[in-house]
Amino acid sequence: MASPGRKAFPLRLDPALYAALERAAACDLRSVNAEVEVLLREALGRRGIKVEAAEPVRRGRPPKEAG
Repeated sequence: MASPGRKAFPLRLDPALYAALERAAACDLRSVNAEVEVLLREALGRRGIKVEAAEPVRRGRPPKEAG
């Protein structure tokens, strides 16, 4: 399930391309999804297309409520 504010869509890839993405993602300690996002942002940047920075993912437990 996609996080709020994220767009989920099916993507068909050549198996060799997916395997290369898996290797690259593992080297960068990322998921394949995160690796695809990074590569797309880099490619768009090289074309001069600015993309707003993604909001950082909040990890861990939520803060305790005061009181």
